[in-house]
Amino acid sequence: MYLIIVGAGNIGSPLIEIATQGGNEVVVVENDEEKAEEAASEYDCLVLNDDATEKETLVDAGADRADALITTTDKDATNIMVCLLSRELEIPDVVSVVHNAEHMDIYSRIGVNTMENPQRLIAEYLYRAVKRPSIVDYMRIGEEAEVFEIRVNEDAPIAGRTLEEAASNGLLGGDVLIVAIERDGTGDPITPRGETVIEGGDLLTVYSATGATAEVTDVFGHFEDH
Repeated sequence: MYLIIVGAGNIGSPLIEIATQGGNEVVVVENDEEKAEEAASEYDCLVLNDDATEKETLVDAGADRADALITTTDKDATNIMVCLLSRELEIPDVVSVVHNAEHMDIYSRIGVNTMENPQRLIAEYLYRAVKRPSIVDYMRIGEEAEVFEIRVNEDAPIAGRTLEEAASNGLLGGDVLIVAIERDGTGDPITPRGETVIEGGDLLTVYSATGATAEVTDVFGHFEDH
């Protein structure tokens, strides 16, 4: 893809690294001279030390051939202006960081894909790592439901049982589904079936309608989460 990334700060820099390593053609627009020079020396991309809220800057960045623009600055006003210009220049896909949730409606009306307050997301992730240390990764769905990864302890109540047995013994309720199983030595993830046996050491992807509560993590042998 041909990507325009606005901002080479705390959010933009890792994005630039990921995008360039992925083989994309990347143009970075950064208003701060020091950050622009740092990005130019560190990443394999074109860097423009200019103001992305100026239409000509986005034209110079190649808006006419861009597949997408991602704006990552720490100011919503700047991001909104860049998004408006990007829509005017008919860039197919526009994505922005949103720092103030009150501005979400503005982005929605512009028709921009958003990521809300990444600093808060990081904070929530760190808090979750303390509150639920057994959870490897997770994604919230709606108010309560979550999809999460968790490793099965050798002494877990579910270890050594098939999914059918776990369900009939009340270990897995109807609101908990095991979506995928990663097991050492098997290569690709295992698609769970009723006769699939859960083994200690398995890394499970789990959906829970009530979230990763202590009662749910107990089933996988993580009693410390209480």
